[in-house]
Amino acid sequence: MNYFAHLVLAQPTVESTVGNLLGDFAKGVDRKALAAGIDAGLMNHRAVDRFTDSHESIQRLKRFFSPQRRRFAGIALDVYFDHLLMKNWQMFDRRPVAMVIDDFYQRLIEGQALMPSDQMRSTTRRMVDFDWFGSYRNIESIAHALDRIASRIRFKNQFHDALEDLIANQTDIEAVFLDFFPQLTKHVGELQIEA
Repeated sequence: MNYFAHLVLAQPTVESTVGNLLGDFAKGVDRKALAAGIDAGLMNHRAVDRFTDSHESIQRLKRFFSPQRRRFAGIALDVYFDHLLMKNWQMFDRRPVAMVIDDFYQRLIEGQALMPSDQMRSTTRRMVDFDWFGSYRNIESIAHALDRIASRIRFKNQFHDALEDLIANQTDIEAVFLDFFPQLTKHVGELQIEA
């Protein structure tokens, strides 16, 4: 799962918001130095990733990717799943998605001082300033996000234009996502890591 889905699966607190995003910025972070709520959020993030990465249906989706992009299929799916979550939002939540996004942004702003790295603070400020979550509704923004990720990979790769594989298989991928996301939500609820 990508940023938006991780926050959907977090608790509605600043510490949980910070912790559930910290999983993408946690390299070198001393967990003992984290507040309990942030650490629980980090553990929730990792549980979400473990469940997603090991799920049979997600493993099958990776086979839809061309051989030169398959290594990065998980990353592409994570970003695309945020798009699908936005597209199908009313199936999962009754609140207007714009209100949910505003709540996430407010917690990210309030949580800046709790974030343990400059990279996390600067990335989350860009999320808010450039409305990353709102942009996930548009497939063009997903293409841009994937190309941005590809440009940050430190070795030669053919991850650019990964959207081609997603679009070519969008019906199958969306069907899997719509079946999978409720399973993930149930799994997170049963774990009660942040209870």
